[in-house]
Amino acid sequence: MPTDKIPVYFYSSKSGMVRLFAERLDRPVFDLSDRAVRRSVPDGPWVLLTPSYKTGNVNNDTIPEPIKRFLRDPITRRRLIGIMGSGNRNFGEHYQAAARTIARASGRPILLEFELQGTQWDVADAKRILAELDESAHQPTIGTSLSE
Repeated sequence: MPTDKIPVYFYSSKSGMVRLFAERLDRPVFDLSDRAVRRSVPDGPWVLLTPSYKTGNVNNDTIPEPIKRFLRDPITRRRLIGIMGSGNRNFGEHYQAAARTIARASGRPILLEFELQGTQWDVADAKRILAELDESAHQPTIGTSLSE
């Protein structure tokens, strides 16, 4: 797998639905349930893949604790370029609450929202979006030369 692909950091509950989605993306993926991963800092741009669990209980914080811990590092937060969210439409107004809350707090875009483990079309959309990010991340910016 080429190393020039933007990695995806994800958290998945014991159901493993988000893990199943992440593993179908054909790129480096890192599981935030692993303490060593949570304590690492991404080398460059990265995408977050998060589930949402809020079911209407106002005291139930929807952002998984491993994600909160990972996002405590300012460099990690600065390198985040977008969020993908898994949710359950049964949560009503709380559908995608974690992804939307993180996007609002970070100023980063929601790249994709899908339900549960996603469909084959959701995976194809995610791959396309990530490929576009890969390409744009390797484009020279204004004021830089191609040899830099």
